[in-house]
Amino acid sequence: MNSRYRNDPSPRRLYRDPDRGRFFGVCAGIADYTGINLCFVRFLTIVAGLVWFPLVEIVYIVMGFMVPIRPKGLYKDVEEEQFWKELRKSPAETFSDVRYRFRQLDQRMRRMERYVTSRRFNLDREFRDLEDESVRG
Repeated sequence: MNSRYRNDPSPRRLYRDPDRGRFFGVCAGIADYTGINLCFVRFLTIVAGLVWFPLVEIVYIVMGFMVPIRPKGLYKDVEEEQFWKELRKSPAETFSDVRYRFRQLDQRMRRMERYVTSRRFNLDREFRDLEDESVRG
């Protein structure tokens, strides 16, 4: 893996989110990556920090320096952001949804193909041509 590949923004990668974060934005990045509520992630971090002191604090600080900041424009729009969040949260359900959409598209394509290759299509086109001629003439 070369350095160019590692530096390309990817929606499948964990990023820090300092815009939504309090300190480094690690919890905000984890919440965004996992799709878990940000307040819940912060609460778990604080509880874990109290239980496993100083291990959690050291890991948090290391992540604060090692995990890259979320690039601006990572997603094209809100719909794409929602898609990637759902994919990270539940990949099987997301793929099932995508498979269902493709199945619907395939059925629509079959109906269109059946219509285009039918006698009805030629008849409709001839009627349309007659209407166009009557409008012009």
